Amino acid sequence: MKRFTKAFSSEDEKLLRGTIRNQASDFKVDEITSFEHSGEGEHVYLHIEKTGENTDWVAGLLAKIAQVPRKDVSYAGMKDRHAITTQWFSIQMPGREASNWQQQLPDSIKILAETRHNKKLRRGALTGNRFSLIIRDIDGDIEQAKARCQQIKANGVPNYYGEQRFGRNFNNIDSAKNWFAGQFKPKSRPKRSIYLSAARSWLFNQLLSQRVKQGTWNQAQAGDVFMLNGSHSCFPDDGDPSLKERTQRQELHPTGALWGKGELSSRGEVAKLEQYIANEFEDLATGLIKHGLKQERRALRLAISEFDYRFDQEKITLSFVLPVGSFATVVFRELGDIRDVKSY
Repeated sequence: MKRFTKAFSSEDEKLLRGTIRNQASDFKVDEITSFEHSGEGEHVYLHIEKTGENTDWVAGLLAKIAQVPRKDVSYAGMKDRHAITTQWFSIQMPGREASNWQQQLPDSIKILAETRHNKKLRRGALTGNRFSLIIRDIDGDIEQAKARCQQIKANGVPNYYGEQRFGRNFNNIDSAKNWFAGQFKPKSRPKRSIYLSAARSWLFNQLLSQRVKQGTWNQAQAGDVFMLNGSHSCFPDDGDPSLKERTQRQELHPTGALWGKGELSSRGEVAKLEQYIANEFEDLATGLIKHGLKQERRALRLAISEFDYRFDQEKITLSFVLPVGSFATVVFRELGDIRDVKSY
C-alpha cells in the first residue's frame, strides 16, 4: 500500500512507526446489522464470535454440523481472519431442530446468540462494522500522531481498497493479468471473483492516488459524480454552486470510476483522468469489460463515524465505525508506517 499516496503526509514529518495484529485481540471487528429477527422460520441464525478463523471456513463447518449443503449457510460479509470478530450466520433447516452447536465447535468459535428467521441472511445485509484496534511498539512524534488522529476524525481518509484485496505480494493482480492474457482460467467462481475484484480495485486505487496527489480527493471538481453520504445514490455535477459546500460538510463525496463496460458518467478533466488510468493499465481495464463488469462508482472519501483514540505507553488504541465495503487498514496507515504483522 506504500505505492498509494497518503492524504496527510508531508516530507518533513517524523514518521510514526508501530505494529498491529501482534495478537488477535489487537484487532476486533463487530458487525452492525439493521434488521430484526422474527424468532421463527426455517432459517437458524447464529451470532458467532470467532478468533483467528476464516469466515467461509466457519460457514463450511456449520454446514457440516447441520448436515446441510454449504449453499444453505449464509453470512452478510467476510470478516478478517487475524482478528476477533462477531457476525451472524444463517443456516436453512426447515422442520428440523437446531443442532447442539457449541459442543461441536472448536474453542476459537463461540455462539453468542441463537434465533430463527423466515429469510436467509443476504450478502451485504449490514450497515457497517465497528472496529477496535491496538497499535503497539510505537515510536515517533506522539504529538504529531495525535494531531493526525484529529485530522482523520475531522476529514476522513482516502477510501482505498485495503491490501488484502490484492493478495500477498500483489499476487492477485498478477493472476488477473495472466488470466486476461489467456494464460490460464480460474478453476472456481470464487477465484474468478477474487481476480476481477483485485483488478478493479487496483484501477480505483491508482485513480484515487492521483486525486490525493492533486489534493482533490475530498474536494468537489467540475465534472465530478457525487455520492450521498450514507448511501450509494449518485448524481453528476449539475453546476449547482452548493455542491462544493455540501462536499466540505461531508454530505456528499466525490466518486471515482469502478471500471467496466459503458460510458463514464463523469465529465471534463475528471473523466480525462479516469480514462488516463484505464489506458495506463489497459490490460486490466479491457479484461474487466471482456468479463462483463459494468461501470460503477465508489466514493473517494471514507467518512469515519465515532472515531476515538487513546495514547498509552508504547501503544495507541483506536475505535471507529466504517460503512460496508471499506477497510480499517486504510485508516491506520494515515498515522505513519504501521506494519501489519499478519500481512496478507
